[in-house]
Amino acid sequence: MSKKYKGGSLDDFMGMNPSDEEYDFMTLISEEDEKSMGKTQIPEVLPVLPLRNTVLFPGVIIPITVGREKSVKLIREKFKEDKIIGVLAQRDQDVDDPGAGDLYSIGTVAQIIKVLEMPDGATSVIIQGKKRFEVEKIIAETPYLQAKVKALPEIKPPKKGQKFDALIGSLRDLSVKIIKLSSNVSSETSFAVKNIESPSYLINFICSNSEMDIAEKQRILEISDLKRRGTILLEHLMHELQMLELKNDIQTKVKMELDQQQREYLLQQQMKTIQNELGGSPVEKEIEEMREKGSGKKWSKEVQHAFEKELGKLQRLNPASAEYSVQVNYIHLMLDLPWGEFTKDNFDLKRARKILDRDHFALENVKERILEHLAVLKLKGDLKSPIICLYGPPGVGKTSLGRSVASALGRKFVRMSLGGLRDESEIRGHRKTYIGAMSGRILQNICKAKTSNPVFMLDEIDKVGRDFHGDPASALLEVLDPEQNIAFHDNYLEIDYDLSKVLFIATANTVSTIHPALRDRMEMINVSGYMVEEKREIAKRHLVPKQLKENGLYPKSLTFTNRMLEKIIEDYTRESGVRDLDKKIATVTRRIAKKIALEEECNKRIKVSDIRHILGPPEYTKDLYQGNDFAGVATGLAWTAVGGEILLVETSLSKGKGKLTLTGSLGEVMKESAVIALEYLKAHSEYLKVDPEVFEKWNVHLHVPQGAIPKDGPSAGVTMITSIASAFTGRKIKKGVAMTGEITLRGKILPVGGIKEKILAAKRANVTEIILSKENKKDLERIKEQYLKGLNFYFVNTILEVLDIALLEEKANIQLKSDSLAKQGA
Repeated sequence: MSKKYKGGSLDDFMGMNPSDEEYDFMTLISEEDEKSMGKTQIPEVLPVLPLRNTVLFPGVIIPITVGREKSVKLIREKFKEDKIIGVLAQRDQDVDDPGAGDLYSIGTVAQIIKVLEMPDGATSVIIQGKKRFEVEKIIAETPYLQAKVKALPEIKPPKKGQKFDALIGSLRDLSVKIIKLSSNVSSETSFAVKNIESPSYLINFICSNSEMDIAEKQRILEISDLKRRGTILLEHLMHELQMLELKNDIQTKVKMELDQQQREYLLQQQMKTIQNELGGSPVEKEIEEMREKGSGKKWSKEVQHAFEKELGKLQRLNPASAEYSVQVNYIHLMLDLPWGEFTKDNFDLKRARKILDRDHFALENVKERILEHLAVLKLKGDLKSPIICLYGPPGVGKTSLGRSVASALGRKFVRMSLGGLRDESEIRGHRKTYIGAMSGRILQNICKAKTSNPVFMLDEIDKVGRDFHGDPASALLEVLDPEQNIAFHDNYLEIDYDLSKVLFIATANTVSTIHPALRDRMEMINVSGYMVEEKREIAKRHLVPKQLKENGLYPKSLTFTNRMLEKIIEDYTRESGVRDLDKKIATVTRRIAKKIALEEECNKRIKVSDIRHILGPPEYTKDLYQGNDFAGVATGLAWTAVGGEILLVETSLSKGKGKLTLTGSLGEVMKESAVIALEYLKAHSEYLKVDPEVFEKWNVHLHVPQGAIPKDGPSAGVTMITSIASAFTGRKIKKGVAMTGEITLRGKILPVGGIKEKILAAKRANVTEIILSKENKKDLERIKEQYLKGLNFYFVNTILEVLDIALLEEKANIQLKSDSLAKQGA
């Protein structure tokens, strides 16, 4: 609702004394007063006063300013006479001299209450509306407008109408609410609304003071039905109230935000003043320290520009904002990274050899490969060479080899475990938009190393996973590609970082699970398992001294004999490496340490018989060759993740229709080898002097013991065919012989892997002769002579050669109905 009008305000005359005899008007009128006004006789011809920016309603008093010459003349003449004039609103307030077509046809008869001559020469007039009229015809335009008019009656609802009373009550309540919410209306207007008795005057009063444009007010004035006029007004008030509530809500929120900002600003200024008194702002000091630290960095112009830009952004941020801490962490990362900082390499290969020999026993081939790699780095002067990947069973010293390389080169060493890594952001980092974002672990470890050329160990690279978060193996392609890692992009840093001087060494237990593209970027070096003798020497040189030191014992406090160490290795461990052996030695050492601490008697030289008392019964039994008393039992050699083992293959025959049954948790490859073996024997039955028909009358059951352990691979093919041939012929298998090799339908013997581990297993099992493919002969050249001592090797090309060597003419003492199967004679 509005209180301001051109030429004055409602407040100017709301306080006038209604008992003043000079003025015949009332600020608030009753129903009787309204009836009296309704009986006012209006002349047939009325002088017309055009109003620019308002509409006069019956009963309402408004002040106006009169400035046009015709209007001033009209007011002055009529004020001296009967004071009755007609008031019409202009259609266009910009028209200065309105004619008949510029005015609305319906207006209000008004009484001139007072004329005021203002100091500036303007004339102000207070008028009160009496009743509505309609112009029939404009009869004169000079000296002012005059029109022939007729009165318009008000159509009032019947008395005691509940709906109309409710409408009036709603109008009154809404008006009071609007007045309270609006800053443009005084509280006196609310007093007037509450005390107006006449329904028609209340509607007119509210219409006159509402925030409506001239056309809308004119439309309401022209409505004769008072109830309809009130309904339209109610709709407008509802809309106005909603707008005011929304406006006040917005203003309240803005004010609260501004108040909070002003409060924070004042507090910050106070804190700044206090900090200056105490010696300066810690925030500014921190920024200055960052700038000073950055000035000493050996970074490129591009990085320098990025640093200055981010530091400037930090200065503009509010220290209390959440983004401030994110920005501080980002700048700290830039400062912590060793841009252009390198350690000097020591390429003394003789020294490197001594360090490798000092830290690791055996592994001669591996050491040679590492020294060759270092020699290439020395000659080339850069690191754009294949990445080393050490693969082999657990506990053989792959990670410690990496430490030795770092020690030999004089570089820092950092290790990153990739086991179970599933999120690509662990490698490349998160984008700064995420809450809790940080750089990838590659750059984190570079920061930890404080040099841009450390030896970086990527442990367990074969155990990298992948899921909906991304593929970390693919992210590692950029890290391990010498052509790409010169500009490694971390999502958090968003600046390329040079990793080309980093010496990456990866480790894995198996090659098969490594991403093919990743495997192609690495130079694979096999770190095989140890023999018993090698484990014994490793224990004497490294494990025992380490455990004595860790358990607070002097070197002379406890002595491990060779026999005792071999006993622990053979009866209490089964592994290619020495990790479990280290635990067993630790157990023995702790037992002795306890006795010394309790001042009990203990023998410093532990006997073999004492091992059982300390470690308990033997956990493993030695796989020994079981003789050749049974026909159909052949000894093979197998490779496992913990080293080599002997593998027994048993074949029995029973009457049937030639069915082949395979048991022992065999994989698909082993099953196929058994089928090939049987089919080859059927095709060459005459060579074995076996009637071909027996293959259709006897079922073959081939079993590999230790059925709970899954087994697979092609290397058992030669053992299977020997076992089946022995069962069908009843002939003994040569004593002390074991074999390994893949077979084909053509009768060829193909080479297999894991030869060193298999030879070690054969020696542990007291095997004296081994049958291998002729193509595996080259593998023996890589094995020390001492490991081959006492073994006799047969190198073969065909299955028939194997059968000639393995099968004796002598019949086995225990046969499974095999006698009846062999042919008599040639």
